[in-house]
Amino acid sequence: MAAHDVLNPHPPEFERFLYASVGEDRNGYVVTVLSTLARLGLDPWKETAELVALGRNAAQTRLGTRLARFRDVPKLASDHGRVARDLSQLLPEGRTSGTLKRAAATVADGHPSSSGAIWAVLAIIFVLFQVLTFGGWGSGE
Repeated sequence: MAAHDVLNPHPPEFERFLYASVGEDRNGYVVTVLSTLARLGLDPWKETAELVALGRNAAQTRLGTRLARFRDVPKLASDHGRVARDLSQLLPEGRTSGTLKRAAATVADGHPSSSGAIWAVLAIIFVLFQVLTFGGWGSGE
């Protein structure tokens, strides 16, 4: 895992799909896929990783089922199939990219592939413990 991945552990390939619009809510605000999945009580990145792993046709079917349950966007009541078809085209192709498969597996499992962040946090805790235990930055005497 690269250093920038610690701050943003989600695969950037998912962003085009997750930030795509599913339509407008009753107040006229654009609702994204990310917001839709979150409002349905799903982890958007985990759900996207699972959709990528399914392949485009199965992902379209599953996404259509999810969108049919979403009531905040009136257009989806009658048009969830077309929206799911269009959105599934924005999913990255998971069958061809080894790095995308690893990223999707990491998101789906919830475990990063590197423990660098854990070691960084432990080092900070150790330094703070040393500072607090042995008198800080200096007592001035």
